[in-house]
Amino acid sequence: MNSNSRGFASDNNAVVHPAIIAALAAANTGHCLAYGDDPYTAEAMETFKRHFGEGIEVFFVFNGTAANVLGLKAATRSHHAVICADTAHIHVDECGAPERFTGCKLLAVPTADGKLTPKTIRPLLHGFGFEHHAQPRVISITQPTELGTLYSVEEIREISGLAAEYGMVLHMDGARLANAAAALDTPLKAMTADAGVDVLSFGGTKNGMMFGEAVVFFDPGLAKDFKYFRKQGMQLGSKMRFIAAQFQALLSGDLWLENARHANRMAALLAEGIRDIPGIDPTQATETNGVFARVPAEHILALQEKSFFYVWNEAISEVRWMTAFDTTEEDVEGFVAMIRETVRS
Repeated sequence: MNSNSRGFASDNNAVVHPAIIAALAAANTGHCLAYGDDPYTAEAMETFKRHFGEGIEVFFVFNGTAANVLGLKAATRSHHAVICADTAHIHVDECGAPERFTGCKLLAVPTADGKLTPKTIRPLLHGFGFEHHAQPRVISITQPTELGTLYSVEEIREISGLAAEYGMVLHMDGARLANAAAALDTPLKAMTADAGVDVLSFGGTKNGMMFGEAVVFFDPGLAKDFKYFRKQGMQLGSKMRFIAAQFQALLSGDLWLENARHANRMAALLAEGIRDIPGIDPTQATETNGVFARVPAEHILALQEKSFFYVWNEAISEVRWMTAFDTTEEDVEGFVAMIRETVRS
């Protein structure tokens, strides 16, 4: 794939939105105090409060793994356990960083759709106070899930209620939370603060930013020592204004929502386009900006050579196709035509 083409491997592969580039350029004037003591960071934090509530604490970091790992570290000690889906990014795609930096044990729950439920969580809620067992401390959910599926607000509330019942913390990996909000037509606060989430990893990179994620605490007590964890985790940006300026451009208006809605629409268009291609079988409902499907194994390499994408589950020949804010209808139509032609040959 050449540098000017748009593919379906990941929304991380997209360009930076022009409004974000403009915000970076505008912030690149004069000197500002470092490490977040600047007006850009203060303004962005106020914007976060408008979206998520006045009582929050917000900390900017560089990437999603850091947001997840440091957010979990703030809520745990090394004898604790974190319950998550077996598809969770913290379990599958963070190279053991959560275990290394928190010392916690991850308890992965098998799921068909990437979603935890009180029924699947409860069997792991035992051994409290028993010194031979890792102590369940955090339930971690992803919204939307790594399979592109969605928790309803009520489903999140049910899980947060279970967490509260056992004195546990609910963490949300919201790397694509904007896509979930767009799909559910629900404010960000309704899915997080109002639904009982305690700590959130909020993503910007997959929705048009160049770099930067945020850790949002709805329980201020959990944030007490976070500034030290962030520093020790090598995530304290000296020129933080350049993360803050991006978030301000994304969240001060509707850019975050427009980007997410567009990516979701393109995924829906892709899902509809492949629906009648023989041998291509969708494996998950397309609810946000990911399309998952089984593809005959003998065609995958040929398809990847024409437009690279990732195999999600080799055992069942399942692939993942992601759309982004800059995906066009022509991109989708061309990709569908390429799939149709390849599997027919």
